[in-house]
Amino acid sequence: MSNRNVSRRNFLNVSAIGAVAGASALIEPAVAAAQAVGVKPGDLPDLTIKEVKVYVADLGYIRPLNSPENGWIFSMVTNSGIEGNYTDGNRGTVPHWLEYVKATCVGKSVLDLLPMIPSSRQFVGGGRGATGGVAGGVGRGAAGAAPTAAVGAGAGGGTARGRGGGGRDGAFIGGFGFGHGRQSGSSANVDLAAAAVDICLWDILGKAVNRPIYKLLGGTKDRMLAYASGQHLTNVEDFAPDALRAKESGFRAYKIHPGGGQHRNAPAIPAYLGHIDEIKEVRKACGDDYTLLFDPVQRYNVFEALKVGRVLDEYGYVSFEDPIPSTDIEGLIELRQKLDVPIEVGEFLYSIYDFAEYIRRGGMDIVRLIADNVGGISGSFRVGQLADAFGMPCTPHNWGNVMDLAVHFQLELALPNCYWFEMPNTPDRTDRAYMKDKFRIDQNGHVLAPTEPGLGCPIDHDALDRMTARIDR
Repeated sequence: MSNRNVSRRNFLNVSAIGAVAGASALIEPAVAAAQAVGVKPGDLPDLTIKEVKVYVADLGYIRPLNSPENGWIFSMVTNSGIEGNYTDGNRGTVPHWLEYVKATCVGKSVLDLLPMIPSSRQFVGGGRGATGGVAGGVGRGAAGAAPTAAVGAGAGGGTARGRGGGGRDGAFIGGFGFGHGRQSGSSANVDLAAAAVDICLWDILGKAVNRPIYKLLGGTKDRMLAYASGQHLTNVEDFAPDALRAKESGFRAYKIHPGGGQHRNAPAIPAYLGHIDEIKEVRKACGDDYTLLFDPVQRYNVFEALKVGRVLDEYGYVSFEDPIPSTDIEGLIELRQKLDVPIEVGEFLYSIYDFAEYIRRGGMDIVRLIADNVGGISGSFRVGQLADAFGMPCTPHNWGNVMDLAVHFQLELALPNCYWFEMPNTPDRTDRAYMKDKFRIDQNGHVLAPTEPGLGCPIDHDALDRMTARIDR
């Protein structure tokens, strides 16, 4: 099959114009919110946080996308009765959120808190070693938390070539206990807590002025093209039918998350060889002009990634996401030098410092991010601006339940260098009974921008009341 001439420089028609709209909202949220509705900042309702709580819902039977979901929904309420929300989803790594938020937020105004909450400028999860290099460990939580980046040996035997351990220095900022300098991965629980606070505060601010968050950040889009993001299916033969169903249902692109790489009723083979067969069969099923992406979630070593990447080049795929452990920056640089398919990295980075280092050294073509990992909406917007300043696309991670998708959708609508909405396949796996809305594509393969304020996905409180097992305060 001929190469479709998709290179790292023309992927998705990247704009070279820096993202400046909305930057002032991170510094002066009161001004941005007031300007959105044509009033003075002093005319905004009282946004002092008076109460924080956690709804613990009994979700009943759901099919979560990852590990089981705990049903926690965070809540922050102002003196004027405006409630901001976010979900803990399946993270399960912020057990002391209430204590943290009571100590840092109650009695303070959203307008004062938002500029103080550490964005990714202060978020350093252990991805930055004491010498300023990329660390060998990018641990996301304390002992017992969900693992993320591979440490040491790569998925296929390759070794991650990171350096150093995360130290900690710098004064505490804004009373939130974050060093401006380096911070070890063991403090990542607090990182996630602060990210959840940041998201709740933006939700409140949008509701206070009856505007979705993306408009406060200067966004002007009204829709996003969607691609179907597949599951890690069991056999090689499962992927082509799944991709074809997604195409026939209106999705404009499809991403493979490869599974075990084994053919049904056949002898075992190295997984990467089976993945190569998946790449070929999905292209054959969907046709030469259909947009395809590939995400093995860090499971290869450099040798395997080069073998797979050359097939992605030949078959015209437009993204090779997390091909090897993100800690192996030298390996990522090598892949960029030897492959045409754009290398997409960032899901396992935890600091704006790390993104800057990977961009500077040529370790990524496309900047990926998870809002929980880089400071919520504030930190994510900074990472997206950094990417746009270098003419690079940014791809927020749309995965989880409705609120997870909503956070990243607001960023995609606000940032000029976001072009696709990642829709988990099948979309009904993101639905939750306590949410009024569902994420679906229209007849043209778009997801339409929300019109509701804040995160744009209102809670059905009658349904939530029926599902709530208890409320922690």
